[in-house]
Amino acid sequence: MGLPVFLTDDAAQDLEEIVEYIAEHDSPAKADHVLDRIESAIGNLSHHPHRGAYPKELLELGIHEYRQVFFKPYRIIYRVCADTVYIYLIADGRRDMQSLLQRRLLMG
Repeated sequence: MGLPVFLTDDAAQDLEEIVEYIAEHDSPAKADHVLDRIESAIGNLSHHPHRGAYPKELLELGIHEYRQVFFKPYRIIYRVCADTVYIYLIADGRRDMQSLLQRRLLMG
């Protein structure tokens, strides 16, 4: 049996905004595809939580608590705490990730 995986409120909002944006600016079918792939990547963390790489932006700050997996260009930032996986951020990796990670993880 795998670990439970929970999305923080911020991560759930990130996912909703991504899907809504794609549906509006591309197509609902593409939005469904992206949602399925991101949900699959998140679901895989239940059985392989330590497979993700450390975000380089956080490593530069000496922070090794968070990991990431990708469904390019989207980055899913998470942390494993006490046998539970918490998703903190789902974002387009082309954004200014340094500022986003600092705001979301270090100041929040």
